[in-house]
Amino acid sequence: MFKEKSFLGIVPARGGSKRLPNKNLLDLAGKPLITWTLEAALKSRFLDYIIVSSDKDEILKVARGYDVETVKRPKELATDDAHTVDVVKHVLESMEKDYDYIVLLQPTSPLRTEKHIDEAIEFLMSKNADAVISVCETEYPPLWCNTLPEDLSMENFIRKEIIGTRSQDLPKYYRLNGAVYICKSSEFLKQGTFFLNRNIFAYIMDKKSSIDIDEEIDFLLAETLIKNKKGSHERSP
Repeated sequence: MFKEKSFLGIVPARGGSKRLPNKNLLDLAGKPLITWTLEAALKSRFLDYIIVSSDKDEILKVARGYDVETVKRPKELATDDAHTVDVVKHVLESMEKDYDYIVLLQPTSPLRTEKHIDEAIEFLMSKNADAVISVCETEYPPLWCNTLPEDLSMENFIRKEIIGTRSQDLPKYYRLNGAVYICKSSEFLKQGTFFLNRNIFAYIMDKKSSIDIDEEIDFLLAETLIKNKKGSHERSP
């Protein structure tokens, strides 16, 4: 609860993953990946209720070891083609109580902490916003990117006015980092998306906290960052 508004935390965690099989249960620095998000959510000062949606019994079993609720997701909402919006709607339909805001927390963002969750909620309220979505600065300017034809020709790959320009002289670009999605429940149900037509703002996170685990290299990077963070704390006087 924050400023008399209620917040429902939803953690979507399906069992299948082609690029990194069973990733939500993989051991990340001593505990299953999903638990990093559950612990952050439980430490939040503002989340009133937390629910995990999954089609996999093993994931639900891990979640039940925490002070959160669980809902079994039907198979049709656990395919590669299933949409997060439909998963959220399924969770809302299972709830006996309504909440003012939905806070979606994907378990693939283990370095997102309760600090980020609470800051995003505070930012939402300060803006009197209907939605807030987390982003971080892009690793490389997208002006350096393009598609390639079948013959791999690089003619016109980069606009001529960009060639030779230093990255620090280009505009800052931001990307979605998948860590925090907040939306007013009524607007989510009305528009069927977190990306509302208006009154939506970006909550900026740092790059390290924005690791989104999709492939093995993301997992290894997250593990390295966590271990380095632990090591620095142990060396502190």
